[in-house]
Amino acid sequence: MSVHKSSKVKKVTTHVLQAMKLQGERIAMITAYDYSMARIIDSTGIDIVLVGDSASNVMAGNESTLPITLDQMIYHATSVVRAINRALVVVDMPFGTYQGNSREALSSAIRIMKETGAHAIKMEGGAEIIESVGRILSAGIPVMGHLGLMPQSIHKFGTYVVRATEEDEASKLLKDAQLLEDAGCFAIVLEKIPAKLAASVSESIRIPVIGIGAGADVDGQVLVLHDMLGINRDFSPRFLRRYHNLYEEIKGAVQNYTNDIKNRDFPNEKEQY
Repeated sequence: MSVHKSSKVKKVTTHVLQAMKLQGERIAMITAYDYSMARIIDSTGIDIVLVGDSASNVMAGNESTLPITLDQMIYHATSVVRAINRALVVVDMPFGTYQGNSREALSSAIRIMKETGAHAIKMEGGAEIIESVGRILSAGIPVMGHLGLMPQSIHKFGTYVVRATEEDEASKLLKDAQLLEDAGCFAIVLEKIPAKLAASVSESIRIPVIGIGAGADVDGQVLVLHDMLGINRDFSPRFLRRYHNLYEEIKGAVQNYTNDIKNRDFPNEKEQY
């Protein structure tokens, strides 16, 4: 088992992430939505825990990330933060809490930081939201950007296909990444874009670039916990590596439990008072 420089770090900060990029050490990021899972995740030495608006899908069963509310995100984030000792906790700003109104964006970000104890927020978009990004950063709140496929804009895109394959969109993405860095963002997530473009972005900016379906030549990777563990079986994009098949394991365990009750095998004499 290899020892990484960051493994000696007691608390991951935006400064630590910047140092990791400079030293060429990859950044590991994963989602979490509740206390129990977050506690396990933090014990692994993961660098960033994202309280993703993907909670709308994997926790609430919605078809998109759009329905989740600010109050619901705050609930999930508060639960996660209680479990974390080492990782940097980033919280997604949900759809409708920052687009088009920078004052509302700031008040949403302040609520998240004050009520959850999280360390940073994440926002989707580039030039379109730069005023909101600037206002939030001016209040001293760290911002992680998100470019490429932006799930909150799914109805604009109309599809979850790979983004920025055409020159115009690729050029805009490169400009947006520079814009977000210049504004003061500490990192950017790139979702579902060509690997060559992602590599160009990572080389062209000084802040860490975290990929999801953006190839290997970026500074780190992120996956949704429920996808990676095989709890959610309905989502199988090319970029997803399943590290477990918890769906079958959990199903089998609950079936055995049910059978033991039906057969009067549970509880036995040792399991009662």
